[in-house]
Amino acid sequence: MSEKKKVYVIINPVSGTSSKQNLPAKIAEALDARTFDIHILITGYPGHGSEIAQQAIDDNADYVIAVGGDGTVNEVARTLVGSNTALGIIPMGSGNGLGRDLNIPTMPKKALEVISEENIIKIDYGKVNGRIFFCTCGVGFDAEVAAKVKGKKIRGSFMYLKNMLETFFEQKPQTYEIICPEGTIKDKALVVTCANASQYGYNAHIAPHANIQDGLMNVAILKPLSILDIPQTSLQLFTKKIDENNKMIELVTSKAVIKREHAGVMHIDGDPVEMGKEIHVEIIPKGLKVLVPKNPPKKNPLDPQEMLLRILGSV
Repeated sequence: MSEKKKVYVIINPVSGTSSKQNLPAKIAEALDARTFDIHILITGYPGHGSEIAQQAIDDNADYVIAVGGDGTVNEVARTLVGSNTALGIIPMGSGNGLGRDLNIPTMPKKALEVISEENIIKIDYGKVNGRIFFCTCGVGFDAEVAAKVKGKKIRGSFMYLKNMLETFFEQKPQTYEIICPEGTIKDKALVVTCANASQYGYNAHIAPHANIQDGLMNVAILKPLSILDIPQTSLQLFTKKIDENNKMIELVTSKAVIKREHAGVMHIDGDPVEMGKEIHVEIIPKGLKVLVPKNPPKKNPLDPQEMLLRILGSV
């Protein structure tokens, strides 16, 4: 009889969008006790998820399952980078950036089925001024919006839309110089995003052709928009057609330096942080093991009503 796979499940009870009260029972039901040795742990304070993940590595765990929103998943994933322990995801946030890009179902029961399949791939991760990211990092409009909504208790779609519009009218696009081995671009931009994965989360694809396994990032540079450009640009963002926008420039590279006029906020996987005028970004190939579906479902095009709801509720 083969040895059981050791599995640590890290549940953040306060992150994400729905109750996790019944999850331990669902996990026990979905993961065969004859195959998996399951340890369920609940986080109690900021950074606890990282501590538990490190404990799992030290215990030679096969898998660590992160249960929660993007913050929880990213905290655990950053700890597992470079280890032999694979990350599993039960996405329970609103954005679910890494989970969505890896085709992890948002229903816990289906996500648990992915874990039981034990299909492991290796994905790339990024470093920006020494800090790890998995999906995107960037400067400009999206970073300013992230800073505006951080810490607000009311995070509904209309509140976010209000913050987006306020930021759009308040922000003054800077001139950025993006330097990479393949060339240099210097121009005014609304957004400069370094995309290891294709999307921010919420199925908002800023770099539709980015591949989280190719050792490269797609640097998406969106030039300043007028208010009349917003509806079309928003639609393109959610239909994987933003690359067709005539104000979008894209560089594909493994590393880049972004120079801007002023120090200020940037976002790292949606989390706003203060950074200086010079930002160094690089991709580290195949640095994280992840459990993903063997046969990801084909995604049907969204109908116009669902598309409108997704745009309005995009964060």
